[in-house]
Amino acid sequence: MKTLVWVEHDNAEMKDATLAAVTAAGKLGEVHLLVAGSGCRAVAEQAAKVAGVGKVHLADNAAYEHALAENVAPLVADLMGHHDAFVAPATTTGKNVAPRVAALLDVMQVSDILSVEGPKTFTRPIYAGNAIATVESSDPKLVVTVRGTAFEKAAAEGGSAAIEDVAGPGDAGLSSFVSAEIAESDRPELTSAKVIVSGGRALKDAATFEEVITPLADKLGAGIGASRAAVDAGYVPNDYQVGQTGKIVAPEVYIAIGISGAIQHLAGMKDSKTIIAINKDEDAPIFQVADIGLVGDLFKIVPELTQKL
Repeated sequence: MKTLVWVEHDNAEMKDATLAAVTAAGKLGEVHLLVAGSGCRAVAEQAAKVAGVGKVHLADNAAYEHALAENVAPLVADLMGHHDAFVAPATTTGKNVAPRVAALLDVMQVSDILSVEGPKTFTRPIYAGNAIATVESSDPKLVVTVRGTAFEKAAAEGGSAAIEDVAGPGDAGLSSFVSAEIAESDRPELTSAKVIVSGGRALKDAATFEEVITPLADKLGAGIGASRAAVDAGYVPNDYQVGQTGKIVAPEVYIAIGISGAIQHLAGMKDSKTIIAINKDEDAPIFQVADIGLVGDLFKIVPELTQKL
């Protein structure tokens, strides 16, 4: 089986999410990568070094510069004539492209897989991760998105794949890139951070969130996350949100401060290696998944913890 993996990148560097997708694809058979962008040969050269990759398809065209799904999906659909499966990381971009590819191929998509159980059999979370379903596709072609936290990352070095230039349909004329507002931070990106400090609605407002959470994160060199309630209340920007409708993370240490532990939030962080919860409500659901739980007033506990680090 030949599998085509969508390479997540910014036209300069490949994103880590791709490496987990490569691992998943390797369980299906021969792995080929697709680098679609503008002026992105450096990304293709980087992708060619990934261990286990047989070939890199490079589509260098201005139409693919911003990975507009309406332009990328027809390119992928064309390449699927020579591939049996299309695999994309379950990121914002991957989840935008994959359904359109599935529609063009007239097949069902298998979303957010956790494991590969057979040539067309996978496990995936349902009910916000409270149950795991085993699904088997009967379609001639597979379209799959991969939960990055469920698979080890493939080695970024060690491969020597050939790079093949490919041409696609180009601009479909259905959408256009207008602008991007990207929050810049010196902190680790949430999906790759080894330590994450997250705050919830109990932090009252944006100023208090900054006052309590930021010093602790600074001491630990951690990424900062938040519950959906904290984001909706305007304490922090949307890209801080951890949960089913935010980012799925699995750091070495996850510290949940003032977060009750709604199902939606737990779905995004319960695979963390060590979970530390601080909450004044001893019956909060977060304590059911926490490895270490501290019941008390976060406004006293967190500053004291920060001071002692």
